[in-house]
Formats: sequence, structure tokens, C-alpha cells
Amino acid sequence: MTSAAAHSSPARPAADPALVAALAIAAVAAATLAGAWFFQLVLDIRPCPLCLEQRYAYYLALPLALLVAFAAARGAPRQVVLAGFAVLLLAAFANAWLGGYHAGVEWKFWQGPTDCSGPVVDLGSAGTLLQRLDSVKVIRCDEVQWRFLGLSLAGYNVLISLLMAAMAVWGIVSAKRA
Repeated sequence: MTSAAAHSSPARPAADPALVAALAIAAVAAATLAGAWFFQLVLDIRPCPLCLEQRYAYYLALPLALLVAFAAARGAPRQVVLAGFAVLLLAAFANAWLGGYHAGVEWKFWQGPTDCSGPVVDLGSAGTLLQRLDSVKVIRCDEVQWRFLGLSLAGYNVLISLLMAAMAVWGIVSAKRA
């Protein structure tokens, strides 16, 4: 037995880039949701209605990215993998837009939804006012509850969503080459 043959190891196939892209999207979505729940449940930073809407894309992306990863690993037809990445790309871009809209509401660039920003109106009669104030806790969409390096959570959502969009494009390009 030659020394070259004794030290050679079996060649490992390169990881499928579409599989890696899908798993990366799933990991980012899971980490983002875990962070959102950490802020809410541990740090007691309550989400506003727009914050909750921004989570929908991650609730979609996590299982869909895992499904795309499974399809890519099992050699599913390229059109199936491409369709999954296309949906992930659209969800990421839509969420980036929603996060940008929310950040603009926080910076007072434009008016937000009337149910969580703007002036408080229709408080009812004086007798029921105290009952309403005790029973309703509205988290305002136009007030930032936490910032880091000048960005609110909505601003970070834009960046995370754009990162996921870039990963979806990488998955699309990879799947087309396969």
C-alpha cells in the first residue's frame, strides 16, 4: 500500500447550494422569530400590530424553507425548488417593504394605521372611559420601544428580510444551474 493511498480519504460531494440556501433561510427565520419572542416574553417589549404583521413572513418562511431544503435534498424537479424560492423571495421583499413602512411611521415620515398610531379618538362617554382604559392596552406603531445603533426593530426587520431575499436569489441561481 502506498503512502498516498493510505492518506487519501473518500471524496465528499460538495453540498448542494440550493439546499444550503434553503437551510440558511430557515435558520434566519427561526432565529428572527426566537429573537422576537425573546423581546416580547423576556424583555417585555410588547409588539404593536405592525410588528405582529411582520412576523407572518417568518412564520411562512421557516416551514417553506425547510420544505424547499427537503425537496432540494431529495432531488425534486427543479421547477418545484424554484417555485419555493420564488415564494420565499416575494415574502422577503414584501416583509422588507412592510418593515420600511413601519420604520417610516416610527420616524414620523408618514401616518401609520389609525388603530395603532395618530391621535386617540372616540373614547366614549366619561363613565366608560375608565373601564376602557383599564381593559385596553394599545401598543403604538409610531413609538419606538427599543433602538440599537439608531435602528428600531422594524429597521432590523428590513435588513433581515433583505438578507433572506438575497439568500432566496442565491437559491434560485443555484437551482437554475443544477
